[in-house]
Amino acid sequence: MGVSAAGKSTVAAALARRFGIDWADADDLHPPANVAKMAAGIPLDDDDRAPWLAAVGRRLADGAAGGGLVVACSALKRGYRDLLRDACPDAVFVYLDGSPRLLSARAAERTEHFMPPGLLDSQFAILEPLQRDERGIRVDVDDSVDDIVALAEKGVRGCDTDPGQR
Repeated sequence: MGVSAAGKSTVAAALARRFGIDWADADDLHPPANVAKMAAGIPLDDDDRAPWLAAVGRRLADGAAGGGLVVACSALKRGYRDLLRDACPDAVFVYLDGSPRLLSARAAERTEHFMPPGLLDSQFAILEPLQRDERGIRVDVDDSVDDIVALAEKGVRGCDTDPGQR
């Protein structure tokens, strides 16, 4: 989880390889109207996100039933993560955290993504970092991908025994 350009897809794919399971990008589950809205530089609201989060939750639940799944998903608000946990109670969140300056620079370098860099501020504005009672781990993204993935893996594995792992 995290804002755009935090590396969610890259980290999710690498984590899935380490765990020997599949991964999915929640961006692929957005309805076309959401993609068009974001591509036009218009932030999504909670009504826009509701059907998308339901689809992500179903995908998580299906993945859990099939042996596990890593999903790259913004899940910016606690309420969004609660909806995902309702669908998949054993979900563990890896919060990929980075400074607005770093992530703005990364977003500006991307050329093949529907999410324009201008929407990053709107994501930071609504971001609710993981709370202490949420099952997950915070990982700073100002490091190499290998180091980020290693910390994420360690955190996820730790959550298997300690739901309050931070």
